[in-house]
Amino acid sequence: MWVFGYGSLVWKVDFPYEKKLTGYIKGYIRRFYQHSIDHRGYPQKPGRVVTLLLSKNCNDKVWGVAYKIKDCDVDKVTKHLDHREKNGYIRSIVKFYPKEASEDITKPFDLYIYVATPENESFAGEASIQDIAQQIYTACGHSGTNKEYIYNLANAMRDIGPEAYDEHLCTLERAVRSLDYDD
Repeated sequence: MWVFGYGSLVWKVDFPYEKKLTGYIKGYIRRFYQHSIDHRGYPQKPGRVVTLLLSKNCNDKVWGVAYKIKDCDVDKVTKHLDHREKNGYIRSIVKFYPKEASEDITKPFDLYIYVATPENESFAGEASIQDIAQQIYTACGHSGTNKEYIYNLANAMRDIGPEAYDEHLCTLERAVRSLDYDD
């Protein structure tokens, strides 16, 4: 089984895996449209984390990391991820395109992703960059500050390379950093 990380799973892997590949999925965009009341905020002061939205452009790409789970770990890891992503996320299958072919993987392949749909109760939806930035800047939860989440994700995308540039993520990161500098 393969699973795709496009948010904290890119930089905060807390399950066993046997292989890791950088690459992308097509036809989606990444947005900070999901409230976090369990990891990066609380019910009375939710944070914001990423989810994927279907794009109007089937060639849009979301970069991230695919993890291959050993057969003997599939049940354990699936239960763990179902719990970790419990706040409104559902599991889906999409095609993954590796950045570079490895010796045993040369073509795109199907894998699992976790997506928070607009119908879930924690879906925050669209807001201005400044409003989202303010919410991220002030939110904190069991897993740490919300600004740590966006900084780590932006750094991880830069580590992948310029092809992983995400305008929404970078614009939002700049807005959060400007609040950080103002303090």
